[in-house]
Amino acid sequence: MITSWETIIIAIIILALIIWGPQKLPEFARAIGQARREFEKASKEEPKKEEKKEDLDEKIIKMAKELGISTEGKTKEQILQEIAEKAKK
Repeated sequence: MITSWETIIIAIIILALIIWGPQKLPEFARAIGQARREFEKASKEEPKKEEKKEDLDEKIIKMAKELGISTEGKTKEQILQEIAEKAKK
């Protein structure tokens, strides 16, 4: 039995065929597919950026500890400044 959602989808497909014709429909479907792939790709890249940021933070803390700099209660900027000062000496 056809539900209301199926009826709406069928109506949209028929309307699209009437408006754009059968020649434009494959191009339209292709564009929707490309947009979906781009969305999925962008969704996967965001966690990678977060992982890179965490890796960088860990490297900064490791470098500070190797130089004998206390990291407790300090911001990343303060730690980087102390690392730079220690490197100048």
